[in-house]
Amino acid sequence: MSTLKAVRGTRDLLPPETALWTRIEETARRVFARYNFGEIRTPVFEDTSLFARSVGEETDIVSKEMYTWEDRARAASEKAQSLTLRPENTAGVVRAYIEHKLGETGQLQKLFYIGPQFRRERPQKGRYRQFSQIGAEVIGPQSSGSESPLRDAEILEMLATLLDELGISGWTLHINSVGSSADRAHYNEVLRAALVDLAPKMCVDCQRRAVTNPLRVLDCKVPEDQPIIETLPKIVDSLDEESKQHLAAVTAALDAAGVPYTRNHRLVRGLDYYTRTTFEFTHGGLGAQNALLGGGRYDGLSEAIGGPKAPGIGFAMGEDRLVLTLQAQEAAQAEKIDAYIAPLGESLNPAALALARELRRAGLSVELGDGSFRLKKSFEAADKAARRIVILGEDELQSGILTVKDFATGTQTKVPRAELAEFLRKPGGE
Repeated sequence: MSTLKAVRGTRDLLPPETALWTRIEETARRVFARYNFGEIRTPVFEDTSLFARSVGEETDIVSKEMYTWEDRARAASEKAQSLTLRPENTAGVVRAYIEHKLGETGQLQKLFYIGPQFRRERPQKGRYRQFSQIGAEVIGPQSSGSESPLRDAEILEMLATLLDELGISGWTLHINSVGSSADRAHYNEVLRAALVDLAPKMCVDCQRRAVTNPLRVLDCKVPEDQPIIETLPKIVDSLDEESKQHLAAVTAALDAAGVPYTRNHRLVRGLDYYTRTTFEFTHGGLGAQNALLGGGRYDGLSEAIGGPKAPGIGFAMGEDRLVLTLQAQEAAQAEKIDAYIAPLGESLNPAALALARELRRAGLSVELGDGSFRLKKSFEAADKAARRIVILGEDELQSGILTVKDFATGTQTKVPRAELAEFLRKPGGE
């Protein structure tokens, strides 16, 4: 009988990596709370038409990547309903905004979510068929200020703060505008005309997109297509004056807040509902697929799925890519526990347990070794799990002076038991 394994494109998350996931999510929750965001939790599957009408029927997500099935568990007289595992969360949040009449409060809705999404795409590093996203949306009636460029700038400043507090350094913010829906439609026609002669020289996907959704050609990552893409018309030349002023106001607010950014005229994002501001944060530690997160404004999305006018802006970040970035920066080292207690002999096991209880009650994370281990084995186990090892022999037990070794520096220190907890709270390497 063959051994059962996780389905291709999915994976199990195990300790100690899950500790890093937890830290990312806890940091996000703390930052969001400071910006007055509240959590929303929507179902993991929705009516398929929600994504067809919002994301766009000609996008790769809807045409090739969604997990869809017919729900036949309804009355025989009713037509089977087509359901889809959510490939992204913005559409579901806007659907909930409409269904629960949140716009009638007249207040700006600032909502965040953390949860799984599903896309049938080719698995690769940092990209899975079931993946977890952290995202947020700011949406409301025009009277709430939801259309203001200040909302765009605040989202971007919050994301810069979140990445900094996660310890991710060296990120780059790319920003652009895809203009109003009219600007976007005009630019699509400009691109379609420009691609008539160029598309046959490009990849198969770009040849298809040149007809169905020309804007997506700009998302192509095929190296051989990049010189051709560089010759295509820029969307900035198709923007109306109002869209240009909106982008100028966003960048002025970012300048005032000291948030660095780069204008990227090729950044359009892949979903049909985007209008005006689009953005991505990238990081060099991720290689060619270097996007950490992205998002943009979607002023017409609510109307597209049958709701009232409700301008909005949001983003989504894949947790897998955040984890990869932090691991690339050796942040996983910071996830080691505070100490490993190594008793020198089985007779010292009870005393080691008492010491571990004392340190844990002081708020420290502690792993407990066993006196049956040879000292070399204890050191090997401790080096994998903890920043420091605390050696507990008969001399240490009698004198109350513990021997502590710091693995980062290699230094060994004698520490009075009464001062041990405070000593172990200090960052490793000091």
